[in-house]
Amino acid sequence: MTASHEALQAAPFAGHARAWLPALLISFLVSLLVVLPFFWMGNATGHDFQYHVASWLDAAGQWKHGIFYPRWMEWANYGFGEPRFIFYPPLSWMLGAALGLIGVWNRVPIVFIVLVQTFAGVAAFALARRLMSPRAAFFCALCYAANPYALLNIYMRSDFAELLADAFFPLLFLFLLTTCGFLDSAEDAQDKKSWPPIVAFGVVSAAIWLSNAPAGVIASYGTAAMFGYAAWTRRSYQPLWRGAAGLALGLLGCAFYLLPAAYEQRWVNIAQALSAGLLPSENFLYTATNDPEHTLFNWTASTLAVAMIALAGFAAIVARRKRASDGSAVTPALWRVLTLAAGIATLMMLRVSWIFWVLLPKLRFVQFPWRWMSLLAVPFAIFLASTMNRHRWGSVCAVCVFALLGTTGVILVKRSWWDTEDIPVLRAAIVDGNGFEGTDEYDPAGDDHSNIIEGKFPEVQVMDTDTMQGPVRKPVVRVERWSPEEKDVSVSAPLPFYLGLRVLNYPAWRAEINGKRVTPRGGEDYNEMVIWVPAGQSNIRIRFTQTWDRTAGGLISLATWLGVVWRRRQGMFR
Repeated sequence: MTASHEALQAAPFAGHARAWLPALLISFLVSLLVVLPFFWMGNATGHDFQYHVASWLDAAGQWKHGIFYPRWMEWANYGFGEPRFIFYPPLSWMLGAALGLIGVWNRVPIVFIVLVQTFAGVAAFALARRLMSPRAAFFCALCYAANPYALLNIYMRSDFAELLADAFFPLLFLFLLTTCGFLDSAEDAQDKKSWPPIVAFGVVSAAIWLSNAPAGVIASYGTAAMFGYAAWTRRSYQPLWRGAAGLALGLLGCAFYLLPAAYEQRWVNIAQALSAGLLPSENFLYTATNDPEHTLFNWTASTLAVAMIALAGFAAIVARRKRASDGSAVTPALWRVLTLAAGIATLMMLRVSWIFWVLLPKLRFVQFPWRWMSLLAVPFAIFLASTMNRHRWGSVCAVCVFALLGTTGVILVKRSWWDTEDIPVLRAAIVDGNGFEGTDEYDPAGDDHSNIIEGKFPEVQVMDTDTMQGPVRKPVVRVERWSPEEKDVSVSAPLPFYLGLRVLNYPAWRAEINGKRVTPRGGEDYNEMVIWVPAGQSNIRIRFTQTWDRTAGGLISLATWLGVVWRRRQGMFR
């Protein structure tokens, strides 16, 4: 140990004040440097940019209606809506919506990235400071805040949800290592008393699931393998049951999201998430397809993955030769765990792992094998930082890291699509009542949303006007209330007729006429809600109801966290 490292361990509270502020400043400056091109080039509008911004705008609009946790996305499918918020984890779109309400919408992507990557750097520092000297831990924060996969997400993918999920990965490793007993310093012993590692691991696991579902799958399978390795090397089942408890806690803690998302998949065209171009078999490293643009991006991601693997491998070899007296606490056991994580991530990006993608439940919904770079990024940053205490190799690694990150940033900035009008156009589409395009996999079952032509549709429409020609008085239809989850319409009609509403049929919608429940039918071109209305005066009420799976999921999550608090007070989890 170095003197500074020993001092930090001996006086943790004083060390916190001296170390955390520089770590925060370094992470913030690196994050600010990453978004610097945004200030004069506009927003980097990657593959998922409009998807995420549309979610932010829609959620922010629903908050103004008093709907804190929206489930139905009102303006998708040009105003006919879709149940996107049931299936997409809430943390990222809630954060984006909150930033939009308190700031300038065109700058929300910048603020989002800076906040998330600053947190990512601090999280990496929290892990690294347990393994190495403060100087090396600061370098780890830098490496993780600007790691190549994060840059790919920022400049070319605009996957804000995955970016948020990846920021939690260093903490996931920290609590995994603590749970397995690989970190046994005095400070860790104190943390175990104040914040049990199983609970901490469960909280972070839940945060990842609530940020991005593919990242949740990767985190679950990756950590399960590492818990299994810890049990095997220690000849004890304890790491296994602790790991199972932590993973179960995370899943149960976010059951309010996971249970409805799992159960209600039968109500949407979820298979479209694995349509052409989104299959794992089409996205292994350096896979070529018939789509030149898809192939070019896949090769870009593949090259970054190979660069990360090569540099992490070189740094791991250097780290393996280090001794504890060099100022690093990366013990042989820790080195093997981190190497295992890097090896798993590397294997899962290669075609030889196809059998796992076929057999392991839900793994195929990760879609892109190169997403395993999110797991690789942690040992990548740790191994690189661990070389800092060797004067010769530390300088070599530092040069290689800055060259890789700088080159990656320049190339991706040049290849990205830059725009300043995407957000104003989406905002105008909501203000004008036109809405925007929907999502294939969240399209309600039985519907073909591709038949919905872009344009402004009326909220209600008399469907069978051809039968009401001549002297027959046409129905008088008046919209009393039209909010994202509630529609009230009054009708006065001389004859029965069919009324079409600008809402896609979905089982969670409940339709009533004069207090009596009715079953809507679908339209001819797409599955809009069509209701048969009798002659006379009618009051039509449409409500997006609380289904049993959402109620059960919420109760499970509430019971889980209340149980954790109660057991913590009883002295459990220690």
